[in-house]
Amino acid sequence: MSNAQSPTVRHRRLARQLRRVRETSGLSMESAAAALGWSRPKLVRFETAKTRPRPSDVEAMFDLYGGDEAVKLALMQLARDIRKRGWWSAFNDVLTGSFAELEDDAAEICSWQVQCIPGLLQTSDYALALIRIGTPDDPEDVHLRRLQARMARKTILERKDAPFYRVVLDEAALRRPVGDAKIMFHQLDALLTLAGKPNVSIQIMPMAEGAHACMDGAFVILRFVDDFHPDIVYLEDMGNEIYLEDVEQVSRCNVRFDRLRRQALAEQDSMALIADIAEEYQKSDEPSQ
Repeated sequence: MSNAQSPTVRHRRLARQLRRVRETSGLSMESAAAALGWSRPKLVRFETAKTRPRPSDVEAMFDLYGGDEAVKLALMQLARDIRKRGWWSAFNDVLTGSFAELEDDAAEICSWQVQCIPGLLQTSDYALALIRIGTPDDPEDVHLRRLQARMARKTILERKDAPFYRVVLDEAALRRPVGDAKIMFHQLDALLTLAGKPNVSIQIMPMAEGAHACMDGAFVILRFVDDFHPDIVYLEDMGNEIYLEDVEQVSRCNVRFDRLRRQALAEQDSMALIADIAEEYQKSDEPSQ
């Protein structure tokens, strides 16, 4: 099945909530379908994201099931929004998975990164150097296409309803050169500028701290504004996307991220460390006398 035909994140989210509301009402699939005057397969398709329900379908289900009026209105709006094309749809040729759509919908993004600067904070030169290293066999036009997608993704931090972005970076990500010293200086200088935004928080986990709560790898927690969209944890392993939605697993990741933030340098001290390392790169890029 192609990306164009696959259910979107919004569509799967709507299907999950419609199923949950029906189950809460105590109605079986058969009795609900009969009361609505639908066939059972039609209701199954709605609840498994095989068919997009119209807002009027959602309204009919809620009128039968009962439930909070605000939730009904929110899900009716979600049904209207399913067909909306997000920025990522223009990059289906180089973007896979649902992360971009989830990230775009999130109210808060919490990111722990070890190896490199996260995509939302990358400069174009740093990002292109990473892309070239990660896919060395791809042609340059594909590298540039991926760069376009990454730069488009960054705009979510600039919009009126931008998510709050909390990042804890391992010091190693600052010290590991990606590209040359000039690229690294401008990347770290960009971090200092971005940290001044009201919706961005950057902390550094210093190497001197030694062992800490998340030695086993990077992760991203996506938090949403509505009650019917639980937090999701995103993991990436050798290019494979893994999403954790189990409440206990997500809760453990939230606890671990809070421990990371307490153990990391405070924001002001983090900025001082970034500035010091940026200065080291700047000096190493200066021609010798």
